[in-house]
Amino acid sequence: MTAQVNLLDYDAAALTAFFADLGEKPFRARQLLRWIHRFGQNDFAAMTDIARSLREQLVSIAKVVPPEIISDKLSDDGTRKFLFDVGGGNAIETVFIPEDDRGTLCVSTQAGCALDCAFCSTGKQGFNRNLTAGEIIGQLWQANCLLGADPRGERIISNVVLMGMGEPLANFDNTVIALRLMLDDHAYGLSRRRVTVSTSGLTPMMDRLADECAVALAVSLHAADDALRDKLVPINQKYPLRALMTACRRYLNKAPRDFITFEYVMLDGVNDSEADAYRLLALVRDVPCKFNLIPFNYFPGSPYHCSPTHRIRRFSDILMRAGVVTTTRKTRGDDIDAACGQLAGKVRDKTRRSQRRIIQFREARL
Repeated sequence: MTAQVNLLDYDAAALTAFFADLGEKPFRARQLLRWIHRFGQNDFAAMTDIARSLREQLVSIAKVVPPEIISDKLSDDGTRKFLFDVGGGNAIETVFIPEDDRGTLCVSTQAGCALDCAFCSTGKQGFNRNLTAGEIIGQLWQANCLLGADPRGERIISNVVLMGMGEPLANFDNTVIALRLMLDDHAYGLSRRRVTVSTSGLTPMMDRLADECAVALAVSLHAADDALRDKLVPINQKYPLRALMTACRRYLNKAPRDFITFEYVMLDGVNDSEADAYRLLALVRDVPCKFNLIPFNYFPGSPYHCSPTHRIRRFSDILMRAGVVTTTRKTRGDDIDAACGQLAGKVRDKTRRSQRRIIQFREARL
């Protein structure tokens, strides 16, 4: 028996091809997109404007199966963290952040992360695999169902950021399928300005994203020179700052926004001096940008601590006086480990990174 295909893995083009193989017209794809993504329906029998014979055929060859929810935790500040089962002993985390003027969903793209940024708990657990397109968009599908609508009947999720577990551009093809569904008017209909991809700086993939599905871009910067960034963000050893800044300028030629957002985690005594701020200004002087300063969120075993508030404020003041829009991210959901850098999920580590750290720790004590 042929395995059923999961239609959450299909964007409009793939769904059109799927129905063409069944001898059906292209409008069937638009119907299915609306039922699955706009209305959150996964029961073919309930899709009443589709011929019964086709619905019965779909039951035997297709399915709509998002990741299964394991837990749903609510923070004191209203942030919600969902834990989803993606099979093979792996779980991923997705976070909803409510604000007065928007509702933002932070989505994961990998089970774990292979980049091992020094300040991020996700990277410390290692990496197992890329998520499928259905597992990425399925987080949005599930969150919409779980959150419901506001009193006006509108969806609560207005913005999506791919800033959860994993490096989105290291899972490029599946990420782009999910992005296209987020933007599709027959699916979620989000504006390109309301969908943000965060990258640690995979410059060739930044170019591909600009060509194939330009959305708002955030770059995890965290240092103003290569020596420090090599330590904090190891991918910098392959794509150093000069190449990264050049890629940012290229991206802006096709981007839906006229600036890049640089994310900068504030680490006490590491990257938070006044000299660091002035070096940053020199680095980005010809890249239209804004800065998002992120107070470091501690996790067990981390050697880092958050910069004191007065130093973060001074750092921000230096950037803003130079004319660079700078915000300091409000820590949300830290009481349920849902804050930036704290997402860890549960991952079978193919890299054996955790095991190597234990060995290194034991050897250091001998």
